[in-house]
Amino acid sequence: MDKLVYGFQEGRKEQKALLGGKGANLAEMTSLGLPVPQGFTITTQACLEYYKKGEKLWDELVSQIKDGVAVIEKQRGKKFGDVNDPLLVSVRSGAVVSMPGMMDTILNLGLNDEAVEGLARVTNNGRFAYDSYRRFIQMFSDVAIGIPKSLFESKLEHMKEKSGVVLDKDLSEEQLRELVKEYKVIYKEQKGEDFPMEPMTQLNLAVEAVFKSWNNERAKLYRTLNGISHDLGTAVNVQSMVFGNKGDESGTGVAFSRNPATGENKVFGEFLMNAQGEDVVAGIRTPNPIETLKDISESCYNEFMETAKKLEKHYRDMQDIEFTIEDNKLYILQTRNGKRTALSAVVIATELYEEGMITKEEAILRVDPKQLDQLLHPVFDSKALKNAAPIGRGLPASPGAGMGQIYFTADDAYNANAAGQQVILVRQETSPEDLKGMNCADGILTSSGGMTSHAAVVARGMGKCCVAGCSDVRIDEESKTMTAAGKVYREGDFISLDGSTGLVYGEKIEKNEPQLSGKFKEFMDWADEIRTLEVFANADTPHDARVAIGFNAQGIGLCRTEHMFFELDRIQAVREMILSNTLEEREKALAKLLPMQRGDFVGIFDAMEDRPVTIRLLDPPLHEFLPREESDIRVLANEMKIPFEEVKARIVSLEEFNPMLGHRGCRLAITYPEIAKMQARAIIEAAIESKKNGNTGVYPEIMIPLVGHINELSYIKKHISEEIEKVFAEKGERVQFLIGTMIEVPRAALTAGEIAKEAEFFSFGTNDLTQMTFGFSRDDSGKFLADYSDKSIFDSDPFQSVDQTGVGRLMELAVKEGRAVRSNLILGICGEHGGDPASVEFCHKLGLNYVSCSPYRVPIARLAAAQAVIKQK
Repeated sequence: MDKLVYGFQEGRKEQKALLGGKGANLAEMTSLGLPVPQGFTITTQACLEYYKKGEKLWDELVSQIKDGVAVIEKQRGKKFGDVNDPLLVSVRSGAVVSMPGMMDTILNLGLNDEAVEGLARVTNNGRFAYDSYRRFIQMFSDVAIGIPKSLFESKLEHMKEKSGVVLDKDLSEEQLRELVKEYKVIYKEQKGEDFPMEPMTQLNLAVEAVFKSWNNERAKLYRTLNGISHDLGTAVNVQSMVFGNKGDESGTGVAFSRNPATGENKVFGEFLMNAQGEDVVAGIRTPNPIETLKDISESCYNEFMETAKKLEKHYRDMQDIEFTIEDNKLYILQTRNGKRTALSAVVIATELYEEGMITKEEAILRVDPKQLDQLLHPVFDSKALKNAAPIGRGLPASPGAGMGQIYFTADDAYNANAAGQQVILVRQETSPEDLKGMNCADGILTSSGGMTSHAAVVARGMGKCCVAGCSDVRIDEESKTMTAAGKVYREGDFISLDGSTGLVYGEKIEKNEPQLSGKFKEFMDWADEIRTLEVFANADTPHDARVAIGFNAQGIGLCRTEHMFFELDRIQAVREMILSNTLEEREKALAKLLPMQRGDFVGIFDAMEDRPVTIRLLDPPLHEFLPREESDIRVLANEMKIPFEEVKARIVSLEEFNPMLGHRGCRLAITYPEIAKMQARAIIEAAIESKKNGNTGVYPEIMIPLVGHINELSYIKKHISEEIEKVFAEKGERVQFLIGTMIEVPRAALTAGEIAKEAEFFSFGTNDLTQMTFGFSRDDSGKFLADYSDKSIFDSDPFQSVDQTGVGRLMELAVKEGRAVRSNLILGICGEHGGDPASVEFCHKLGLNYVSCSPYRVPIARLAAAQAVIKQK
């Protein structure tokens, strides 16, 4: 018989894959002798088996769960469902990788109409017993049965209003007894049967509910956003209840061993007296700072502070700890490595190294490369900030600057963002159902909740700016209005949030580039010492090049020349070139473009100094440069003094059924070699000019796109090489240069050995290589790839992270065959994948020389490249 249930005393932290993160840590804390309420863990393997068996519990598992309960009964000296002194348990999820708030929990399980009376008698506290019962009915009905919690919340609010109280804790025993009756009526009306009274039935249904929550919509979205496999399953932790809602000497809280927002080496957290854990994270009441616990119970405060540091030292990382105080006794319910902002992650990693707790390599692995994105984007302009008057102050829950138009629901925020708007999601408090809106928002504002509320924790994990618990604003979600400082703000109005100070502004505020120094610079220097993969940037202008250098890019891996053609001062010459009927006319138009392109390249070469610059020759089809609307075509015809019908006919002749696979890239250069020759001349003349400017190390690499056959490359290379030699002869000056190609057509990868005879470098254009390998249009795949993710067809979007099994195999073949022919072949990647950490690690394993990505993702790639070296060791 497979072992599917482990008591906390049986496990250890190394069994995370089997027991989930929470179960493994509960077992570890038990072995450390910490005050952990007894319990057991149902394994992740049981969850996976549950799905294989058609989402049904089976006899063997039910039997082992029953045995687990018997062990807790013996440990606690209480019986499940006992009418005198009932054993109650919590049922919580416990994924292998922490997914805070994404799956489900049920507290106070084991209560029924008789057990609640026993609990009231043994505690001499009827109010506490019925408060626990009403909580249990609501959570069980919502999580295990699927009855909307709003039905119960409506009854609760009505009861508070009728009783003239504001907080749940102020309801009397009699009022709670009445509420329990109303809750059971809701259950029967919705389910068609009475609320289940048998505790083992309750427990089995709760276990099933947690298993099912592994595949709820918000959990699947969270895994997709964070690159977590859908195949891991969740464990279930069944733990003896301890009660923070027994009275004024009981309470509950969440704390971090260091500040999760700033990294400050100081315990940071919040608690509520006479409350259960859900009250803290749901933002129902505003909690108290952990420091004030000392005034209420000095012994619990001192014990907790000592425990927090003990756990941090044991796990060698900042810990996120949940605790409960029952009758002035401290219990630790959970510890895990805490979610933190990028700033906090960098500060904590460097300080743990400096304290001798971890090695430099471990410090580098402690920061998620994707998180660095939080540090690499603009912050509010200080001058603009001085002139802005705040309309409210909340808690600085997740640092950064957010600016956009306000929306009051996740769907509205999502739709507005999809339409191109920058949005701020404004809610009384967020819940896991809001994840879609939170993910697309520039910032999140809530009027209630604390630093450990759902909004705060999720925003920090996502790197979103968040101001929480801002009681200065009154949010009416139904009418979609926000009132602050005497003014009403409506959907679509602009506001700005400062997640570092908690200030809210009722206007747009300009932003500036971030300054990357201090701990961040020190940390990135460590990464640069370790990595072997060079990191380049995709940059099309001198400004982009300077930004890239600011992020320590070592070169430009992709400069797209067509972007230069769309400028207003040159689009006319481009159109003249396209609409030319003869070679002579085309060359005349190209002569107008030559000095423009040359000037662009000089600026880029001067900015990059002796760093390599890879310039891609014209890639898109020509029709992209021409107008489509009839009125615009008439304007163009008048400007060029060409009959309207002739211009329109020419545009129609350039239209293609499938332009992504049509007359573009090297195919254009074969039809019109004069275009490639002009661009090659502009590149080399610019390099010579930059050299005269003092840039003696100027080093252009000319990249021919979309090659699928060696003869295409040979033909174009011959023409541009001849043109380059003419330039050298005319200028009496030479510069170093290379001619290579993009590997973006599957045939190019399959015949890389042949192509390497002509190409001095390969740059993998993984956007098109992915498109052509899968047969997916990257422009249209957004319509269906979300379904692939939702239905676990794909773990990740292949346009975001390299498909290592298929596309990766083509890359591996090209590397092997290309280098077999030309041992010094330079290999890089310049598609969007160049800034994706998993793809960077894959490129390191393949032995590429460099990855190239957008300037703002350069630090992400630098860190990912260093982590790849450490992981390979």
